[in-house]
Amino acid sequence: MIERTLFDADHEAFRDAFRRFCDKEIAPHHDAWEEQGYVARDVWRKAGDNGYLCMTLPQAYGGSEGDKLYSVVQMEELARGGFSGIGFGLHSEIVAPYLLHYGSEAQKQHYLPKLASGEMVGAIAMSEPAAGSDLQGVKTTALRQPDGSFLLNGSKTFITNGWHADLVIVVAKTQPDAGAKGTSLLLVERGMAGFEKGKRLKKLGLKAQDTSELFFDNVRVPAENLLGGETMLNKGFICLMEQLPWERLQIAVTAVAAAQAAIDWTLQYVKERKVFGQAVAAFQNTRYKLAELQTEVQVARVFVDKCLELVLQDKLDTATASMAKYWTSDLQCKVMDECVQLHGGYGYMWEYPITRAYADARVQRIYGGTNEIMKEVITRSMGLGVR
Repeated sequence: MIERTLFDADHEAFRDAFRRFCDKEIAPHHDAWEEQGYVARDVWRKAGDNGYLCMTLPQAYGGSEGDKLYSVVQMEELARGGFSGIGFGLHSEIVAPYLLHYGSEAQKQHYLPKLASGEMVGAIAMSEPAAGSDLQGVKTTALRQPDGSFLLNGSKTFITNGWHADLVIVVAKTQPDAGAKGTSLLLVERGMAGFEKGKRLKKLGLKAQDTSELFFDNVRVPAENLLGGETMLNKGFICLMEQLPWERLQIAVTAVAAAQAAIDWTLQYVKERKVFGQAVAAFQNTRYKLAELQTEVQVARVFVDKCLELVLQDKLDTATASMAKYWTSDLQCKVMDECVQLHGGYGYMWEYPITRAYADARVQRIYGGTNEIMKEVITRSMGLGVR
């Protein structure tokens, strides 16, 4: 296979260290976390103590000033181990960057060190019961009050890290009659009056990842909790669009890494499993099928690595990121299905990692914008969109 040239020796040393952290602090507990529906809170503090949260932040805010490839290594290692319940990526590479790029200096100083240490867990609340991929359809409102504060009303659903979250970036309409141009981002903290967390949602996969509903009933949000301050009022949709390429590429990174893990697990299984007196790997169909899957995953990895190069140069565009997200998540589901088949009946047993990975994979084609929306984004970049 093609040698990856994206990572240097420091990245690989970090990979080894983080893999040891996963083996010690995550692997022994992940089954129990899946049963209870959320990871233990102390794993966040342990990750923070070891410098594994918000690694790309400047040191002034508690980070390590690493490039995004350190976060990519982390995403790949979590996928390799089948540790789908760990919400570090969203916390470190979605929530924290919103604060870093758009927050006021006071907001950065207040929140970012706490996110980097694991003292606070972050979430972002976009999706609503009637608004998923269509962010312009958000109904949650945050209406300005005479004292400058905002009165927040509405609900959100499918919120990753929502149950643990101490800080939630809430997408709301501050000027409801202005469409997308009336959207703002508000910083809502655990304990604010009227802010309630609903039940942890039971999902097909990602069972250890806490995913919950959030409710806002006349939550009074101080003016200083408008992300970015007054200059960012009604500019939230622009922020969302600017950050989506990196968010979608993270899904692609995980998809490729998870697909490779599935192939690796399956290779081991078919070499050991005997059928009609010989290893399953001895059958031509098995060998050819795995060759096909490995080729497709290799092609996907080369494309994603190229996209990561563009990220490092701040050149990744929305259409290319959408291509990566849709293509790799479709491929991930294909690989999982074929690998389950090669496992036979054991591929349907929850104790096998391939079974869990199969269940975890399905949402990849949905969140971050459904793959149908990805195709719509791509067609518009080609001049084919309906206007």
